[in-house]
Amino acid sequence: MTHEIQITEPVDLCLPDGRLNPAAVGWSRRPLHRANLRGWGRNKRWEYWGVVTPAHIVGVVVSSLDYAGVHGLYLLDRISGREIVVDATVPLARGAILPDRSGSGRVVASGGGLDIEIEQNVDGTTVQARSRDVTLDLTMPAVEGRDSLGVVVAWSRTRFQYTVKDVGRPVHGSIVVGGVEHVVPAQGSYATLDHGRGRWPYSVTWNWAAGAGDGRAIQLGGQWTDGTGTTENAVFEDDVLHKIGADLHWEYDRADWLKPWRITGHGVDVTFEPFHERVARTNLGILAGETHQCFGRFSGWARGTDGQKIDLEGLTGWAEEARNRW
Repeated sequence: MTHEIQITEPVDLCLPDGRLNPAAVGWSRRPLHRANLRGWGRNKRWEYWGVVTPAHIVGVVVSSLDYAGVHGLYLLDRISGREIVVDATVPLARGAILPDRSGSGRVVASGGGLDIEIEQNVDGTTVQARSRDVTLDLTMPAVEGRDSLGVVVAWSRTRFQYTVKDVGRPVHGSIVVGGVEHVVPAQGSYATLDHGRGRWPYSVTWNWAAGAGDGRAIQLGGQWTDGTGTTENAVFEDDVLHKIGADLHWEYDRADWLKPWRITGHGVDVTFEPFHERVARTNLGILAGETHQCFGRFSGWARGTDGQKIDLEGLTGWAEEARNRW
């Protein structure tokens, strides 16, 4: 078990010299960190929204990896299994705007026939994305008193990451595919944010699982946080976060990603059954990566801080392995 500090007041991620601020290490129920990153070459900034609807699964990412901006729009038709993938790589991340606070300001990126604009304020977030074949217009309204998970993970004073995982946000709007509009209904649709700001090692592997449904959500991570004394593990019930302070054991078959996954550890016993695998590969020389993101359904349980087991049966989302050199 870890012994993590809960952050309750606004704090800068970095000291004036660009090194990690020790007072920033911990976790929070609200986005409280200002990512005042300095320097160049190891900084990674991204905003990712994953949206699950009864008919579609959507992924939108804006990122600056210093050397390049890597932006993307992904759409899965859950009925037909058809995928639409639009990727854009922009040298030196020109034109990308990523604010230093989660939930505040504009996120903007364009390139390769893709335009993304995300507006964040106290009322919520809107995500608009446009490509040749797909147009998104989504709204994630803010919910008063709702928890998210903010975590600072430190490998050293010069390598560290701040992440906000806001899992199972309400969402509504529209998706236009090939000129045909599909309504995103508030009932049965969920949005998840991955806000990341940090200075990373060159080579890293991570696992991430997130799922939501019917007032519950699960957020689990692995590999990249192991041994740091900090985790990004939590279960949510009725908008209340229950922090899970333990490294977890992940079991999955890298020869058959669609076999059931198992994620277990202190306070967690989860089975994830995929129904679709998405594979994303990048090879830009100094930047390279491979991600296997499986969409599927969760079962099992996670224990809340009150000791009660929270049933995860029927939650829908994803589990992934990502390997990056960046």
